[in-house]
Amino acid sequence: MRTSPWLVILYTVIIVLGLFIALPNALPPSVLSKVPSWLPHSQVSLGLDLRGGSYLVLEVDEKDLTNGRLQSLLQDSRRVLRDKNIQTRSIVRNGDQIIVTLTDPSQSNDAVTQLRTLANTISSGLSAGQSDLTITPNGSAIAMSFSPAGIASNVDSAVQQSLEVIRKRVDQVGVAEPTIQRVGPNRVLVQLPGAQDPSRLRELLGSTAKMSFHLLADNVDPNNPGPGVTILKDDEGRSYPVLDRIELAGDRLTDARVSFDPNTHEPLVTFRFDSAGANRFAEITRENVGKPFAIVLDNKVLSAPNIREPITGGSGQISGNFTADSATTLAALLRAGALPAKLTVIEERTVGADLGSDAIQKGIYSGLIGFVLVAAFIFVLYGTWGILANVALLIHTILTFSALTLVGATLTLPGIAGVVLGIGLAVDANVLINERIREETRKGRGAFAAIDNGFKKAYSTIIDGNMTALIAAAILFYFGSGPVRGFAVTMGLGLIISMFTSVAFVRVVMIAITRRRKLKVLNIRPLIPFSPYDKHIQFMKARFFGVTVSAILSIASVVLFIHPGLNYGVDFRGGIQMSVRTKDAADLSTFRAGLNTLGLGEIALQSFGDNSSLLVRAQRQDGGEEAQTAAVTKLKAEIIKIDPTATIEGTDVIGPKVSGELAWAGILSVVIASLAMLFYIWFRFEWPFAVGAIVTLVLDVTKAIGFFAITGLDFNLTAIAAILTLVGYSVNDKVVVYDRMRENMRLYKSMPLRDIIDKSINETLARSLYTNATAFLALVPMAIWGGSAVSSFAIPMVFGILVAGASSVFIAAPILLFLGDWRRRHAKAVANDAKPDDKSGKDNKQIPAAE
Repeated sequence: MRTSPWLVILYTVIIVLGLFIALPNALPPSVLSKVPSWLPHSQVSLGLDLRGGSYLVLEVDEKDLTNGRLQSLLQDSRRVLRDKNIQTRSIVRNGDQIIVTLTDPSQSNDAVTQLRTLANTISSGLSAGQSDLTITPNGSAIAMSFSPAGIASNVDSAVQQSLEVIRKRVDQVGVAEPTIQRVGPNRVLVQLPGAQDPSRLRELLGSTAKMSFHLLADNVDPNNPGPGVTILKDDEGRSYPVLDRIELAGDRLTDARVSFDPNTHEPLVTFRFDSAGANRFAEITRENVGKPFAIVLDNKVLSAPNIREPITGGSGQISGNFTADSATTLAALLRAGALPAKLTVIEERTVGADLGSDAIQKGIYSGLIGFVLVAAFIFVLYGTWGILANVALLIHTILTFSALTLVGATLTLPGIAGVVLGIGLAVDANVLINERIREETRKGRGAFAAIDNGFKKAYSTIIDGNMTALIAAAILFYFGSGPVRGFAVTMGLGLIISMFTSVAFVRVVMIAITRRRKLKVLNIRPLIPFSPYDKHIQFMKARFFGVTVSAILSIASVVLFIHPGLNYGVDFRGGIQMSVRTKDAADLSTFRAGLNTLGLGEIALQSFGDNSSLLVRAQRQDGGEEAQTAAVTKLKAEIIKIDPTATIEGTDVIGPKVSGELAWAGILSVVIASLAMLFYIWFRFEWPFAVGAIVTLVLDVTKAIGFFAITGLDFNLTAIAAILTLVGYSVNDKVVVYDRMRENMRLYKSMPLRDIIDKSINETLARSLYTNATAFLALVPMAIWGGSAVSSFAIPMVFGILVAGASSVFIAAPILLFLGDWRRRHAKAVANDAKPDDKSGKDNKQIPAAE
């Protein structure tokens, strides 16, 4: 058995390159700056949960956009028909339609022709080339409305325009390294590291900033202003009868700056028009000296001063009850330009820098402890050969970080958990290979033959096991969002890389060591004698007991799910959630009494650790996004009032629409992952194997749900990641046993199925125990020291590992035995029915228990 030198060179190059690419992640900035420029400098980007910052998802308000487009369409219709001398009785808006009533019905065709000039051609999508307007003539009346494709096209262009406006606004306030990208057909994702003032962010990003200048109407009844007049208010609640006609639009502004009144020293916003705007402004002020002139921003009057004299310089100022911050924000909004439609903040997450650094520290420490525990366990199991497995494990971790750097992935706290879990799953391949080699050695094979056969027999099992876990990771990435996607990426990359480090690399090195040391027999001995081999435990005798206990636990879990139910996190029920840290242990009763006086509905409090970390939850407030901002401000002020030492480390605000979508996506992802694995196992094995796996999955998942219910852990996006990972891990565990069963069915065709199953479980018992132990050791530090951010993942995964290991033996195997016996009896009955009468009296040939 020889290894190609070119293969050795290739593996060496891959490992060295991976080391160089990953190295910058371990270097502090001061050292990295001194590294030569020709060496890699890129580092894995840290998520906001690790470095602090704000994460917002904004949605284009389709109704507001359509209202604005219909209002423009109304004015344009009047203009084009007036220019062509087409007389109309009325042009009014009726719901989502513009109704044009002609004086002379004979002009209908001409009117339709002119109105069609207002339509735009859709430029992309399946409706490309179509008009965005639907125009329907009916005698003297003509109805105009935006088609569904036209509305979709308007939303699409609004999102594209909003991206540019948001980018300009963020640049105006000087946020470094922002992430602004489109999400779906009508949403924009904004990530701002370091920016942690939610109210200012909402004002900066959610304000449409449509500025316009209007004259005021005289002698108007506020309760019945009449046509062409709208009653608008300012910040102090004063009402103004504003004429709908826009005298000058804000798109003529070229600059806006903050200044201060020389007499009162109050902040002002000064603005300047372009040449056309300056001429129009001068004309308006010249013709309306002595009259009030309203400056309107997003249907709110900023100020309405009287025009004292003509303003011919093309500039003006806005005064009001501004603070320095609010004046700066308004100036930035005006400089960046108006959004095409209102953007609603439907999801907001803010993480303080202190909480981020604390998460990094906890993640690194718990990850290192997990790695050390796994490495020590492998060394104890396989002695000196365990050193090779641990070297492969170290290379696996290095290559994982180099791959994350190359693909530009963002590392989140759940992503660190994914790396740790990847270490545990990568060990599984080493365990499978070493156990197979041990088995071949016990059969009397020489060193090279044991290596060759061991790798061959373990390979298909490793592929099947990794594929099931990759299915879970892929579905988690598709349906997940934010940090959960980071977990899916790291776990997926870890699984793929383990195929190189645990299989290809270990095989080459193992052959090289065997050849150099001229080993005749490959003995992989543990440091501590422990031999679960050659056992003859009759597991199937306990099948009824195992299935009964599992069924009782699953039924109890369903009952717990109904009552008291799950402790749904803000991800799934919407509302406001704050992470608070106090200097000393928090007095929950004092906090509860103070926060319940705010009139924000039910307030839930939960303490962690030494009771100095507090989770505050409030229900979703009525009244739109402004109400959420006001509620967040109230909560913060009251928390500081109750305990001046308290600091707000993170804030999550989730709207009902997003929470419903996340809940549905979570359920759908678990169902699709289970079905995908069902079909994969069906394809790779047979339908009884698939049915056994899927029934066991249902039982495992229900127990996990019951665990969440009885422990009161947050059931959030991270919990969904835990359940999906548990699904993949559980199937992976069963695939190993299934693979051995399939192998034994081919070897022992006359052996009863029950004996085959017992034999297969006994032969894979060592692997199952060792793999479950390594995954357990990898995750226990994360469960204990990882912090509340990953507790919803690590703690249930530790529980799930124990459940998955037991269910492979006592649930999946008995179901397979039952289905196999049923299929055998069914096949025998069919054969007997199909057999012609046999006069010889000879018995039919018995169908074997396993084909």
